[in-house]
Amino acid sequence: MAISISLVFLLLVLAVIFLRNGGLKLSHAIVCALLGFFLAGTSMAPSIQEGLTATADVVSSLKP
Repeated sequence: MAISISLVFLLLVLAVIFLRNGGLKLSHAIVCALLGFFLAGTSMAPSIQEGLTATADVVSSLKP
């Protein structure tokens, strides 16, 4: 578990650096995808899923 969380943190830091750099290359996209896969395996995954679902519900309820 400790290795998984530290790997998630490392990938998160790399993703932020890549995004701030302005150029998202193939290697950057792979790091972001790995971040997503490892993040899905942590204990934060249900909270993230609930937050995304709530956000999607709010957006879908908006009337133009």
